[in-house]
Amino acid sequence: MEKRSVIVEQKKGLRDLNNLILVGVLMAVGIVLRLLAGVINVGGFHPNFLIATYCLAILLVRPNFLESVIIGILSGVISQIGTSMAWIGIVSETIGAVVMFLLIFIPMHVGKLNLQPIVCTLLTTLISGFAFIGMAALVYVNPMSMAQFISMALTTLVTAALNCVIVQILVLPLRGILKKDE
Repeated sequence: MEKRSVIVEQKKGLRDLNNLILVGVLMAVGIVLRLLAGVINVGGFHPNFLIATYCLAILLVRPNFLESVIIGILSGVISQIGTSMAWIGIVSETIGAVVMFLLIFIPMHVGKLNLQPIVCTLLTTLISGFAFIGMAALVYVNPMSMAQFISMALTTLVTAALNCVIVQILVLPLRGILKKDE
């Protein structure tokens, strides 16, 4: 007599209620941390917690393309809190979420070390940040001075590094708690 076994398929994307709740919680954490970001800084810079939380959400949940776009749009709408350059964040965060979606399909292992959280978060933050700078230059600060560009670019680079640290620290314990595969 054969033993019966139950195979539980790990669901991906936002159609799974647990994944939807996880994304909601991560976005809520991103909002709260964004509001407190002035308190948390490294050398005058602070992470962009919204980018870090949507990178983490996309890494863990593995949403489809449309779901990733929705996550980006929501992050962009949230980024409107306290911004002086209205609507640019909606576009830049959506671009970032799409970049993250595309990058999660590229294996990034060196031996047993998975570099995907760091590399994907770094590239996503840089692309989102430079998309923001480019749109700001076109829409709000035309022409943008070299000093202003360098200041914004430096902020983007430091923010990308800080976001990498946040995502790398959180991804392993969250994967373990949630029993999510890499």
